[in-house]
Amino acid sequence: MPMQLDVLTLVLLALFGLAGGIGITAVGPGGVLPTIGMFLLTGLSPAGVAGTAIATHVATGALGTAAYTRSGQLRDAVTRRTATVLAAAALVGTPLGVVLNTLFSGRGFGVLLACAVTVTGVLVWVRERRTRVAGSEPVSVPLTRIALVGFGVAVVAGLFGLGGPMLSVPLLVVCGLPVLSALAAAQAQSVVIAVIGTVGYVLHGSVDWGLAALVGVPELAGVIVGWKIAHAVPARRLKYALVGTLLALAPYLAFHS
Repeated sequence: MPMQLDVLTLVLLALFGLAGGIGITAVGPGGVLPTIGMFLLTGLSPAGVAGTAIATHVATGALGTAAYTRSGQLRDAVTRRTATVLAAAALVGTPLGVVLNTLFSGRGFGVLLACAVTVTGVLVWVRERRTRVAGSEPVSVPLTRIALVGFGVAVVAGLFGLGGPMLSVPLLVVCGLPVLSALAAAQAQSVVIAVIGTVGYVLHGSVDWGLAALVGVPELAGVIVGWKIAHAVPARRLKYALVGTLLALAPYLAFHS
């Protein structure tokens, strides 16, 4: 697929990957950007978009998990428990999302993606307000609540080809988990989502590996940049920029055929 696209389109797809990687580890929801880019700029089917996008998240999820292990968040017992429950829920939810993807046409997929992007934008905004009064130490969140979040996120991630942090990070913060702990746990869950989702879409013949590499390599670079941003600088402006971008793109996604 990449060789059939013009140079400008290839560059834009790579930039979507880079921005997505930064967003994944800096604020969480950046993983939706590669899906948006592929949906808008390529002629892939909904399964092709989701399958190719989710394949890029195998490496980004593993790198994000390693980064947050190095910085200590995934060594904390509460954060590890949260990540384990999220990952277990993904084992059930991700295959369901892959199956649901096959039920939608291009227009239907675009409308659903627009809804997911809008909800994500709102959740990021709510999360920003919540973190103003939240602490920095991991807190205990009921396991049933974590499992429900993990299952719901995995279904949506499997459906759209997302890594998981897009929704799990703001939802976990709303549940009471500090931002860095939520980011760390979401990275671990994203590995399970990406691996299972990729296998599912490969079985459907819906992964374009060339395009996955084109988007995935700059996305990996973005993961490191985003991790440094999350630890070094106030990310409020980045969050608001992401919210504005998502809400601006949502109507276009809904009407894009």
